[in-house]
Amino acid sequence: MEPQSGRIDLGSEAASGRFDGERWSATPSVLRGGVREGVAVVELRCGDWRCIVVPTRGMAIWKAWWRDVELGWQAPAAGPVHPTFVPLAEPSGFGWLDGFDELLCRCGLESNGAPEWDASGRLRYGLHGRVGNLPAHTLQLSIDAATRSIALHGIVDETRLFGRKLRLESTTRLFLDVPRIDVSDAVTNRSGEATDAQLLYHINFGAPLAVAGARLRAPVRELHPRDARAAARFDEWDRLGAAEAQRPEEVFFATLHADDAGRTRVLLEGASGTQGVSLAWDATALPCFSLWKNPQLPADGCVTGLEPATNYPNGRSFEERHGRVMRLAAGASQRFELSLEFHADAASVARARFAIEALQSRAPAHLHSKPRADWSPAGGG
Repeated sequence: MEPQSGRIDLGSEAASGRFDGERWSATPSVLRGGVREGVAVVELRCGDWRCIVVPTRGMAIWKAWWRDVELGWQAPAAGPVHPTFVPLAEPSGFGWLDGFDELLCRCGLESNGAPEWDASGRLRYGLHGRVGNLPAHTLQLSIDAATRSIALHGIVDETRLFGRKLRLESTTRLFLDVPRIDVSDAVTNRSGEATDAQLLYHINFGAPLAVAGARLRAPVRELHPRDARAAARFDEWDRLGAAEAQRPEEVFFATLHADDAGRTRVLLEGASGTQGVSLAWDATALPCFSLWKNPQLPADGCVTGLEPATNYPNGRSFEERHGRVMRLAAGASQRFELSLEFHADAASVARARFAIEALQSRAPAHLHSKPRADWSPAGGG
């Protein structure tokens, strides 16, 4: 089928069309073999973009390519992994890691941070929550001739009798003329009673961008290391070094300056300064930012994560004590807007860097070498 505009239900058949001669397509398929068995994916193509969205895994973006540059990372898991093979209830609390290998995945909605156990030692909240391992339904494709873009829409429900009834409505949009992917989400409380929720975007990069010599540019308002491991590397918090065997992860928590509309931006600048990727988002909805550096050897999952969120990825109870749990009235929704832009040359990288410097010029960065008590349990809070 070749619609030129509007919205269509996306079943098992591909959709395709053209914008003034330039072709776009959306191709659904089901993967076979190993831990991929039964995973539904949709390959989107629009101009120089190719992107694989995974409805089976909470509408995650598995990988994206701008021309011949791959955005994503090489995880030990040979994914995308079907949630059947992800032991979320594993007593260690870290079963979520068995399926983690996406460029962009969502963490939440009941909880989005570190594992937490009750007084008897039973797992209460697993690492990063459930939404990234729940399947979407009501897949639709929209075509917008005015903006020369295509968008995939899906709905993910995280609900339980006698529990929360949360819905994620997700849209991933690719543009023919712009090296940008827009993600627009809404989280809705479908219960007749008020409830709370959390959401974190885990956006992850490896080679060719996140390698030794790469650097994060961010308009920092305030920044602290999460724990003693990060504090020991505080002087190089914004730079990526060479991968090392058995080197532990490092996490830094921050708040960022935003413009008058509430938008902020960060840039992961490649080592040569001739390529990079930036993220821009609404900091009023996602006020907390985490930088996750996992500088292990490539075979063990060398990756850098940029993580805008409603809160910091600590245990849910800690975040609740410090007022960082989103409250939703019955029937209420909260919207989230995020853009990922690829910078293909030095001039584009420089423009993104200058935009961040303009935000930073509003006030100095307050960099602290020790964990903050109300941001991290390691700070004594």
